[in-house]
Amino acid sequence: MRVSKVCVLGGSGFVGRHVLQLLARAGVAARVPVRDRERAKRDLIILPAVDLVAADVHDPAQLADLLSGVDAVINLVAILHEHGRGEFERVHVELPRKIVEACRTRGVRRLVHVSALNAAADGPSLYLRTKGEAEALLRAATDLDVTIFRPSVIFGRGDSFLTLFALLQRWLPLVALGSPNARFQPVYVGDVAQALVASLADVGTYGQSYDLCGPKVYTLRELVALAGRLSGHPRPIVGLPDGLSYLQAAAMEWLPVKLLTRDNYNSMKRDSVCRCAFPFGIEPEPLEAIAPTYLAPSGPRVRYRLFRDRAGR
Repeated sequence: MRVSKVCVLGGSGFVGRHVLQLLARAGVAARVPVRDRERAKRDLIILPAVDLVAADVHDPAQLADLLSGVDAVINLVAILHEHGRGEFERVHVELPRKIVEACRTRGVRRLVHVSALNAAADGPSLYLRTKGEAEALLRAATDLDVTIFRPSVIFGRGDSFLTLFALLQRWLPLVALGSPNARFQPVYVGDVAQALVASLADVGTYGQSYDLCGPKVYTLRELVALAGRLSGHPRPIVGLPDGLSYLQAAAMEWLPVKLLTRDNYNSMKRDSVCRCAFPFGIEPEPLEAIAPTYLAPSGPRVRYRLFRDRAGR
């Protein structure tokens, strides 16, 4: 299958920017719906063949217009926290359903969708259950050529995972950590983007699902400690037992900026790890090779030490 133009939903986000860079290198044009075109231009306007369109992807008519003339759709739209009742359902289930209908309306068969590791109808959290519901409806769309990717937690410059842990340790004297033994297998955002783009024209991926993980499993405590060390602000970590972890999540739901919720706590009841090789022959980047490049304090001496360490000297 030849793919020359793609509509990337969620293209202005963390993963989307990396996907667009790879598409540009491959000479594939991209149409990217955004809420604020002028704001998005600062990050994306330098990329060739990227068409930023102010649009509401939740409006069926506008969504169908966005898909006019494209060969494929990549859906990256997702939320980690609800800011209103029904938001997970609206973003994770209703939007994919609208995408399927828009694909049918415009005759677009190819659809690449990013879900989440552990997504399932019987998942422990609403986040995972709605992700699982979306996967089910996409698999049922047998008239489309669908590929689903299920990454573990994604890291890289600009992430909201390790960067958040590093920032918290800059200001807090210690970290009271809920669910300290939850296990993750973080995957580099560049590797995720590479897998998505590699699948686009590969007919062997139609109807397939791929779990995406990095090369190593960590506990949450280990990840928080690593973020503290790399950022130059290591703090004592006090792991909370299960009951206190739940209460901490419930209390943090009331913060103006949601750092943790009870739904997140429930998601962490299942280890976010893979039991398979990374697809397409991609060798996933280890966390220790990438995280220092964006978490470590800046400065010539620090940069020199990082380069020296990565060179094995």
